[in-house]
Amino acid sequence: MFRFAPAGVAVLLLLSACAPTPPPRAAFLTRLGDDTLAVERFTHRPDGMEATVVLRTPRTTLQHYRLTLDPDGAFVELTATITDPLAAADAPPLETVVTRRDGDSLRTTITEGDETRTLALAAPPHVLPFLDMIHWPFDLMLMQARAAGEAEHTQPLYAGTRTWDFVIRDLAPDSMTVTHPFRGTMGVRTDAEGHLLHLDAAGTTRKLTVDRHADLDVEGLARQFAGRDAAGQSFGALSGRATTEVTLGRATITVDYGTPSKRGREIFGALVPYGQVWRTGANRATHFATDRPLRLGDLRVPPGEYTLYTIPEADGGTLIVNRQTGQGGTTYNADRDLGRVPMTRTTLDEPVETFTIVIEDQGGGRGLLRLQWDRTSYDVPIRVE
Repeated sequence: MFRFAPAGVAVLLLLSACAPTPPPRAAFLTRLGDDTLAVERFTHRPDGMEATVVLRTPRTTLQHYRLTLDPDGAFVELTATITDPLAAADAPPLETVVTRRDGDSLRTTITEGDETRTLALAAPPHVLPFLDMIHWPFDLMLMQARAAGEAEHTQPLYAGTRTWDFVIRDLAPDSMTVTHPFRGTMGVRTDAEGHLLHLDAAGTTRKLTVDRHADLDVEGLARQFAGRDAAGQSFGALSGRATTEVTLGRATITVDYGTPSKRGREIFGALVPYGQVWRTGANRATHFATDRPLRLGDLRVPPGEYTLYTIPEADGGTLIVNRQTGQGGTTYNADRDLGRVPMTRTTLDEPVETFTIVIEDQGGGRGLLRLQWDRTSYDVPIRVE
């Protein structure tokens, strides 16, 4: 039997019915192999977004963002506050960044301790922030692209003093792609409105994945990860840099290269595809220098500096010696090749977590160049002339 509610309850029910729906809140978990790289909790608001993020590289920080857009969706302001998760509540932030629209430009003020610097760049009205390894702006970007109803949509993003055009392709109600201007294309699974549900960057240089969750304890995870840092278990840099220098006969040989880590991933034939040119490390191209003429396999290499690329295969592959130097690892110009030589593939007894290049001295001015990662070593003989 229906009964009237008491007056007080009726008022509460009326207020509840009239109250606006709470803003949608969600979270992202970003992983690189087996390791958690970032955790984000974000909220969409009528005038933009708010987000709290823990990022673990190169050290764990807790980051708070507030993005404000005008009623037409044009950029107005982004504030970012970077803090130490283990610091006292009243401790000053590590860094504060405020970017505001100033006519046809964006003006960014960065404050670290007592130092403040300002950056400016020209930017279109509907630009959004690009925050490396952080993806809450992608949720807004993909929703806007889906709402545009276009098969292909270009979204400008800014970082520092540069803007880039990201190309979004709407493939199906649950599928989109996002192409970074120089890192490659990411596959994205979405819902009907374009919310990001899963992102796979295996086709880019970042190789990370992002998954959506209803909520995550960002502050608690930040303290946990910062505690690991303090205990010497830091995530560290995504890819460091290493130098191998040896004296082989009368020659001094130096190799400078990036050092990506395995992090539980399958490497050759998966993370590093077979049959494709690989930068042989990470970030800046791998540089190889010799002060004496030598031979890598049958290829004569005069004194000088070069870059090394490889084409790994299941049964060996190819080492490429290139005359161009100073470039990033994804910049490869075959017209500058000095030459190519075959590599021999061997299986290591123990897995190598971090990509390593070694030169083994075999005596008499002879050696072996070894590119080692996981349980694989790609080898090329060296002989000093």
